[in-house]
Amino acid sequence: MADEEEEQLSDEDMAAQWEAMAGDDDDEEAGDAAEMADGGGGTDRVLDQDEIDSLLGFDNDTGFGDDQGVQAIINSALVNYERLPMLEVVYDRLVRMMSTSLRNFTGDNVEVSIDSIQSIRFGDYLNSIPLPAMLGVFQAEEWDNYGLMTVDSSLIYSIVDVLLGGRRGTAAMRIEGRPYTTIERSLVERMVKVVLLDLGAAFAPLSPVNFAFDRLETNPRFATIARPANAGIVTHLRIDMEDRGGKLELMLPYATLEPVRELLLQMFMGEKFGRDSIWETHLASELWGTDVDLTAVLDEQTLPLSQIISLQVGSRLLLNSPPDSDVSLHCGDVSMFSGTLGRKNGNIAVQIGTKNREQVTG
Repeated sequence: MADEEEEQLSDEDMAAQWEAMAGDDDDEEAGDAAEMADGGGGTDRVLDQDEIDSLLGFDNDTGFGDDQGVQAIINSALVNYERLPMLEVVYDRLVRMMSTSLRNFTGDNVEVSIDSIQSIRFGDYLNSIPLPAMLGVFQAEEWDNYGLMTVDSSLIYSIVDVLLGGRRGTAAMRIEGRPYTTIERSLVERMVKVVLLDLGAAFAPLSPVNFAFDRLETNPRFATIARPANAGIVTHLRIDMEDRGGKLELMLPYATLEPVRELLLQMFMGEKFGRDSIWETHLASELWGTDVDLTAVLDEQTLPLSQIISLQVGSRLLLNSPPDSDVSLHCGDVSMFSGTLGRKNGNIAVQIGTKNREQVTG
């Protein structure tokens, strides 16, 4: 009996301990909930400076980050433009051509390299141009839009120094704080036209285009060719002439590249540059073996509808064409040739006299 009573007491003690432990857990949960209500999730909680900086994406060393916090939300409003693989190939071709043309233009050893290619808002680009500089506005005639070429002061003075017989091994003399002279503007304009010729030749295998020089400006406000919010592609080129040189930038708005956007989206594979010569050769050879039907038209008449409806089997139409009149040969609706009607080996034949070149070439 004593053993049974001890077991019952021990069971009661264990039950009491479990109830006490459960009560402690309930108190802890209630305390956590109250703490969250007071400070963690309530409106009375105040953010410290580190949390505010983290939310805004602010870095004490570098300032606002490009892809952090609120700044990332602001930048997400920008259009995410796709990459244009063929455009990089075009600029690689431009660099090779500029190295040769500028070497012939200056008579000096010229090296051209690409620093970077990036997308930027047009307004932001104008604000980032270091002054003084010259801005050449040019027109893509086939694309019916404009582009911008920026030449910095270092390259301007280097080109002037080289073309006017400056000594090698000496840095170009820079005179800041004065407007550019007529001679300097004329020499830079000649260089811009040389670069535009190379740019048109670089785009030629992809899409024939002529970049015509429009004007030269020194104030970015007068070189506005697009809205400030419009985006474009800026290519930074580095031109080195031994110990002289400078930077040249090409700004092409996306609206200018829109006519050739589908071509620029192509992937560059192998040595093919926008065209497949094997397929073109095969297509041309197959076209030469195509059968074409020619129709000899002896006469054409305009008749009223009532007369056409009254035609029956056996009705005759008189053709106003004497034996020596010209016969027109048509391929579909296109007039190809004209000749005279005759007979050969018992068959009616047409001897071709002239070719209708306008219709054939059109």
